[in-house]
Amino acid sequence: MFRIIVADDEGIMLASIKNYIESSFGSECEIVCVKSGRALIEQARVFRPDIAFVDVQMPGISGIQAIQEIRKFNQSIVFIIITAYDKFAYAQEAINLGVLEFVTKPVNKQRILEVCMKAMKKVEQARQKFSDDLKIREKLEIVIPMIESGFVNSLLQDDMDILLQDYLEILGIQEKYGFMIVLEFGDALESGMMTNAVGSNVKMNRYYSVLKEIVKDYFPCIPGLIMGNRVVLFNAVDHQKTRYEERVEIITRARNMIEKLELSIDMKFRGGIGTVKEISQVKESYKEALKALRESDSHVVHITDIPAQNYYDGDYPLELELDFLRRGRKGDEQGTINCANDFYGWMMNQDGDVRANMEIKMLELVMRLEYLAFESGNMRYGYKYRENYMKEMKACTDYTMLKDWFIEKIHEICECINTSRKKGQEDVIYRAQVYIKGHFAEEISLEDVSRMVDISPYYFSKLFKQEVGSSFIEYLTKVRIRHAKKYLEQPANSIKQVCAMCGYSDPNYFSRIFKKYEGITPSEYRER
Repeated sequence: MFRIIVADDEGIMLASIKNYIESSFGSECEIVCVKSGRALIEQARVFRPDIAFVDVQMPGISGIQAIQEIRKFNQSIVFIIITAYDKFAYAQEAINLGVLEFVTKPVNKQRILEVCMKAMKKVEQARQKFSDDLKIREKLEIVIPMIESGFVNSLLQDDMDILLQDYLEILGIQEKYGFMIVLEFGDALESGMMTNAVGSNVKMNRYYSVLKEIVKDYFPCIPGLIMGNRVVLFNAVDHQKTRYEERVEIITRARNMIEKLELSIDMKFRGGIGTVKEISQVKESYKEALKALRESDSHVVHITDIPAQNYYDGDYPLELELDFLRRGRKGDEQGTINCANDFYGWMMNQDGDVRANMEIKMLELVMRLEYLAFESGNMRYGYKYRENYMKEMKACTDYTMLKDWFIEKIHEICECINTSRKKGQEDVIYRAQVYIKGHFAEEISLEDVSRMVDISPYYFSKLFKQEVGSSFIEYLTKVRIRHAKKYLEQPANSIKQVCAMCGYSDPNYFSRIFKKYEGITPSEYRER
């Protein structure tokens, strides 16, 4: 059904246009006729037409003025101007107002129906777009919470750099920093501990949507999944340093949030708050929030309010040390060495026995990096092989030699991590390639192969392209085409048989793929 309004001060013109449309479209259209600009504006509010035929010259408010007024409250109407004058006099204003067409008087049926059908098509397109947008929004309402939960869960993992940028882009997060709030819930708070953690978990799963709605009223946060009797809230911020007033304001909001949660959900709540960190290191903020909960029995506690917090002297470069260890764990040799050089520069500028303090700190950093490599499964952990470390350091006659020793150890550890990781990745990809070559004639998918090598499909897809240089489907297609060429060279095989032998069920699709990769059809290839 299309709602159409016709505005013209001539009764004959109104009757003609209405008759043309009704005779051709019948019950598909509901038509209202008006004789002035004022009436057009009033009816546009009540009738809400899809299409409007508007005479430019009407008594009082002109057609152009009426369109201008209607555009203030309705942007979707498709306007068609009717004029007995040179349309160029109104062209610029009409373009600015988004007018679809001009119809010059005297009008004829063919012209009216032509522009009417054009307007109907535009209305249909707008309706379809609106419907498609609603479907997308509906799907996003389902998908986005899953992505948000996956993002928060990934932030708590040790190595999530592969996924981080993708998550940030999908969720539209532009901030570089963030902090964590950990909400803990239970039946009651006794001696600083929540009671009935298991039962509360079951109950909270029924109220999770309520919790999400409430917390987002107080913080522009991304809630994670329920873990035991806790929920993690990630808050993105655009600055690293939090002023005292801001910290107090965060605590106040958290208190009000918990009060609202306890009124809406029949449970008791507590909240621990961590400090602001770079997003890639926000797991540390999560640990702080847990520590705040563990070491206080308050309803809401910020880690900076815990007396037993770890403090670092003066300008100690904690962030640089964490970056050093993070890059080292990943095997980022150049990044780790850059951090080591910066740390060396900082140590050289300190007071006291510089040489002794540097030796201790360098030894500490090397051994921490070795242990991280061991934890990641990339290095053997021993006892005696370090016995020469102190001797080697003492043998360094100047600071340059000492620095060279430090950098060399970092190089050895990163090389060990990368060699081990590369070997593991190559083994995974080799097994995948062997599987593909042995099963290319079957209906295999990326999910099938990733399951075979026991890696998630998303990570396997990235790893495969990184190691092989092409996507999984491109590689599989090339294997199939290579075998198809061999089969086609054997006259006994029909093209339909070759299609099936290479894992394709549709001969037409097989021909299109073959031509895409070889430039000719299977039949042409066989002839050559």
